[in-house]
Amino acid sequence: MTLTQHLAELHRYRALLGALAGRELKGRYRGSLLGFLWTFLNPLLLLLVYALVFSVYFRVQMEHYAVFMFTGLLPWIFFSQSLSEGAGAITDGGSLVTKVLFPQQVLPAVKVLANFANYLLSLPILLGFLLAGGVPLTWCALAFPLVAALHLVFTFALVLILATATVFMRDTRHLLNNLLTLWFFLTPVLYPLSQVPEKYHPLVYLNPAALFTLAYQDIIFHGRWPRWDHLGALALLSLVLLWAGIRVFEHYKEYFAEKI
Repeated sequence: MTLTQHLAELHRYRALLGALAGRELKGRYRGSLLGFLWTFLNPLLLLLVYALVFSVYFRVQMEHYAVFMFTGLLPWIFFSQSLSEGAGAITDGGSLVTKVLFPQQVLPAVKVLANFANYLLSLPILLGFLLAGGVPLTWCALAFPLVAALHLVFTFALVLILATATVFMRDTRHLLNNLLTLWFFLTPVLYPLSQVPEKYHPLVYLNPAALFTLAYQDIIFHGRWPRWDHLGALALLSLVLLWAGIRVFEHYKEYFAEKI
């Protein structure tokens, strides 16, 4: 199945995709006292922890530091949770995978879309932080849909590969969780790029998560257009990775049912 055919299949099952993503969001906090409010409370509590550590103990000298950190933290939460949950999309959905007519490619997409919706729902909190901190939004924020769309494609491509790998090697999820911790600290979410020695900047630019983070920081926090060369590289990488992810997923999906 080609890239366009795979995407056409997802579009064909868009109603099922939307229903499952909605159920994923509703079921995430089912039974908890605060329910859907955790969508907003989780990133806020995480922000408070990091703000305390890096503003008070490590004393990062930066104006509007909490706003800066939140700008990069929200997309990172979307990215990391999508990978972490998406890696188990097939193995966790065993009862559906074994059904002959069920479109298996929907399961990884559901995890990514549910977390992306969660990310979008958290944006009003970021806007409130911007207003409270006196950080103005500029016309450059119009680039947000482009950056977010590329981020969505890149994340979905990785999830397809990870979901396939987890079926055959269950240790993938454990390795991934440790890798995400390292990846987080190698990405300029908690610190500005200016605090990284300039000789290491080329290494930062080799990190796709860092390029996405810098793009969000540019258009939301710094009020400037993102680096178009970086976005061009991310677009190319995302499409190549999506092609590879679909090829891997489609090649191995006929074995999923017997491996689960």
